[in-house]
Amino acid sequence: MHNTARIDSTDARLLLALAAHPRATAVALAEHTGLSRNTVQARLTALDRTDAVGSFERRISPAALGYPLAAFVTVQVVQRRLDEVASALAAIPEVLQVQGLSGESDLLVNVVATDAEDLYRIAAQILGIHDVERSTTALVMRQLVDYRIGPLLRRAATRKAGRPR
Repeated sequence: MHNTARIDSTDARLLLALAAHPRATAVALAEHTGLSRNTVQARLTALDRTDAVGSFERRISPAALGYPLAAFVTVQVVQRRLDEVASALAAIPEVLQVQGLSGESDLLVNVVATDAEDLYRIAAQILGIHDVERSTTALVMRQLVDYRIGPLLRRAATRKAGRPR
């Protein structure tokens, strides 16, 4: 179970300032948002205690580490063994993320590779996991929209307290 805090408009304003100035101190963030330093510190601490703020790792480019190829692998597994397959996938360093899906495929696996031959090796490693029934690999040809949360944060920052979307 995830412990996700509900982001209110003040948190959203703070997170927008943090996204714009990731190395800013609490004092600088207070100046950017018009909040007190104590409020900024308390809210950042509260957000850190939940999974509302993700890992710093998301900012690191796999290409800068020598993995310029990205692909998505859809995987069908024996249903009762989903957790075991996910654990085996987590043991593969090139697996960046695994998501459970509804529909024909059970998992969507985001992988990176050094080149086509390395991707072939990784795909074979995934297919070799016990209880993986089938997989399909799609190479990412070009990133069209980078991961972003800013538009949702801007919407949340302007949302009135208690007002639904």
